[in-house]
Amino acid sequence: MREGNLEFEFPEGWTVARYDQWTFHNQFQNICGGAKAADFCGITPDRGTTWLIEVKDYRQYRRTKPSELPCEIACFRDTLAGLACARVNSNDEQERTMADLALRTGRLRLALHIEQPRQHSKLFPRPYQPADIQQKLKTLVKAMDPHPLVVDMHSARTDWRVTSSDH
Repeated sequence: MREGNLEFEFPEGWTVARYDQWTFHNQFQNICGGAKAADFCGITPDRGTTWLIEVKDYRQYRRTKPSELPCEIACFRDTLAGLACARVNSNDEQERTMADLALRTGRLRLALHIEQPRQHSKLFPRPYQPADIQQKLKTLVKAMDPHPLVVDMHSARTDWRVTSSDH
């Protein structure tokens, strides 16, 4: 599955959807002034874990304000609300089924996948330090996932692989 210039390869047996492209999300996002969406919703083969994955690629579109990140993390909250509504109100049977499966697992995990320029300098510093993001994310989403992940394509802490079509 592709998100921008990044190709995500999930393990065999996973059920994965591009939640931000669901028909239901397009209807749901207009509620309360706009709802954000995680890029991927994935369910492990044993149906034990639902993963919500948000992808940010700052290699092409540089960010300089780390303070913007917490607002973008609202996608996890909004996606959960959207899944709950899609479970009963989506007109798309596949979306209803996926939402139901996602909400029936025993565990919710959150992952923020951030790509930043590999080389940085004083002129173009790295706007986000992964350890700082990890700590902030833990504080913001602890009620949903006390151990969220902050990863990039070089991380070995996920079951999925990510490659870039830039190279």
